[in-house]
Amino acid sequence: MSAQVKGPILVTGGSGQLAVSLEKLGGARVIRVGRPEFDFDRPETIAAAVQTYKPAVVVNAAAWTAVDLAETEHEAAARANDSGPAEVARVCRAAGIPLVHVSTDYVFDGSKGTPYVETDPVSPQTVYGSTKAAGERAVLAAHPMSVVLRTSWVYSSHGKNFVRTMINAGAKTSHLRVVGDQTGNPTSSDDLAEAILAIVAKVETEGWQEGWAGLYHASGTGETSWHGLAVYTFEEAAKQGRAMPEVTAIRTEEWPTPAKRPADSRLDCGKLERVFGVKLPEWRESVARTVRQILGAA
Repeated sequence: MSAQVKGPILVTGGSGQLAVSLEKLGGARVIRVGRPEFDFDRPETIAAAVQTYKPAVVVNAAAWTAVDLAETEHEAAARANDSGPAEVARVCRAAGIPLVHVSTDYVFDGSKGTPYVETDPVSPQTVYGSTKAAGERAVLAAHPMSVVLRTSWVYSSHGKNFVRTMINAGAKTSHLRVVGDQTGNPTSSDDLAEAILAIVAKVETEGWQEGWAGLYHASGTGETSWHGLAVYTFEEAAKQGRAMPEVTAIRTEEWPTPAKRPADSRLDCGKLERVFGVKLPEWRESVARTVRQILGAA
């Protein structure tokens, strides 16, 4: 197939962190759609949106991301993470346009002990993870021009996320307890958006190449724990005049949640760099920038 990207980039999940970042960095070319105009609970809206905007590429950033709530809302999570994305892929195939679909580190159980590569078998431990894994398979089966990007620990200067939650909490208390035995790769939604736009640009200049389809890992470079991320966030906030709270590392079992989190969900992103020439920045660099943005000092 030789589809080339010319024209709008249609981004689903219109109010989410990634969609907002894509519009911020991609400009007027990016069209964000969300409920009620685009709704996985009403599959007919998917084809309607593609017909209306005639995009050159679709980025599916819509998902059920309430990890704990998914444990009791399986059907709704499956529509958002599996059958909905499958329909997006079918619509994109019919229109002959590439699809970039965003997935998650939660497809792994976190027991490998070294960073996961794309060929590692998935072993999700949660409803969220299992529906996202099913969605990956469905998208790749439905459309030969699909790029599936697994990412992790996404944060930004907007929306609901860990970095913003820590800054807000640090303004109210002098002592916080944060899980210290889960390891992963913090990822700025701006950095992920830049990576997606770089992929789109490559398709635009070179035309779609069959070897591009498939799974890729796309997360921030470097690793830390939630505790480490919290501490670094506060260190950067202190540079902007904020008080630095004491942050105590606790074990996962001391902070029970309905859904089990992977203990070590680090992702090896080498394939993304080899194929598309894309590597996300070191996580500390991006957290520092995000903290400055949140505190108005950018």
